[in-house]
Amino acid sequence: MSELALFIVRAGFLLVLWLFVLSIIAIIRADLFSERVLTKVVEKNTPTALSAPTTGLTTIGEMSNAPGSATIVDAFNAVPNTLFVIDGPLAGTELAIDRRELKIGRAPNSDLVLDDDYVSAQHARIHKVEDGWMLQDLNSTNGTYVDGLRIGAPVKIQPGMQIRIGKTIFELRGQ
Repeated sequence: MSELALFIVRAGFLLVLWLFVLSIIAIIRADLFSERVLTKVVEKNTPTALSAPTTGLTTIGEMSNAPGSATIVDAFNAVPNTLFVIDGPLAGTELAIDRRELKIGRAPNSDLVLDDDYVSAQHARIHKVEDGWMLQDLNSTNGTYVDGLRIGAPVKIQPGMQIRIGKTIFELRGQ
């Protein structure tokens, strides 16, 4: 093989190697610091609600017929406004939800930043609906769990439901 051909093969190999290294750096940078476009995620997912077994439980309608139950119904219908971290590195932290949307992830521009290897840069979002809050997984790698179940579509969350993202567990609480 001539010296020129050997030089071209070596230069080509180095070029391919550097392109590979730069593409890995770009992927890591995008995962850590960029904001993803969420239109496909929003269009694909339709709201669903988790339901608990209702056998043997008193309904809200039955509670409202009981004497002195107006305070129970009013407290139940109040929209919760606090996210409380139960377990994980931020345990004991309370975060007031005072806007229409709360982004959760590892990226510095998230509203709730979770420094956890199991959390994506843009992992999940909680957004306001007319009578409460919806939790949506943003196609994260490790998923978002509500009461132990992995969600694939937006889920309406209620006070007391445990939400797990990475190693952090939190719940929605009222005033």
